[in-house]
Amino acid sequence: MKISIVTVVYNNQAYIADCLRSVQSQTYPQVEHIVIDGGSTDGTQKKIETFKQGLAYYKSEKDKGLYDGLNKGIQQATGDIIGILHSDDLFYEPDTLQKIAKAFQETDADIVYAKGQYVEKTNPEIVKRIYPAKQFSKYDIPFGWVPLHTTIYVRKEVFEKYGLYKTSYRIASDYEISLRWFLNATIKKVYLNEWVVKMRLGGKSTTASLQKKKSAEDLEIIQHYGLYGYFTLMCKISRKIPQYILPLLKKY
Repeated sequence: MKISIVTVVYNNQAYIADCLRSVQSQTYPQVEHIVIDGGSTDGTQKKIETFKQGLAYYKSEKDKGLYDGLNKGIQQATGDIIGILHSDDLFYEPDTLQKIAKAFQETDADIVYAKGQYVEKTNPEIVKRIYPAKQFSKYDIPFGWVPLHTTIYVRKEVFEKYGLYKTSYRIASDYEISLRWFLNATIKKVYLNEWVVKMRLGGKSTTASLQKKKSAEDLEIIQHYGLYGYFTLMCKISRKIPQYILPLLKKY
């Protein structure tokens, strides 16, 4: 069972090497890493070149944003399973993909999802936010529940059957596609009770200046899927509060 990891990057020379090294350090043998660069101008491409021998596919060209880049990467994927690792992010452990592959093999799932952490940008050992998950229930979705997107691993056939990311959304297309999957009763979803990713704070949708835009897109998606409008949106936002509190409590 081959796993394709898609990484989209633009002007992230500071952290892209850590991301690439994290993939190449995985103990699972059947991994292909696909890197799509949006035409970086800050030296990112030079960093990628030093890892190019370990990449299955690498392309640098201007694109229409994050989700356009992800779609390009998915279209190049030849793996049975597809996952995303953003250029700021790291796998939690060297055997993370081994655990994910085992979950697919043992359960015949279409989707496996797990738990993730947000970490300090300059020191990924410092946990700033914990994003838990649990066994799936469709009744949680109207109350703002979805797994952390970078913990979701998907069979390639799911993309082929139900489509790619909608590029009309600039920030929240990952939420739209998550609802597309998790509201579909024919897609078998399995929860893996493991930490799988460390995400550096400061990504595309984690900055305060972009939260207003993200909330507007979230609301449009919520309404499209017939959920509870502003109620679902507020539940989704409020779920972040305990995620920031939990790491503080663990200190004491």
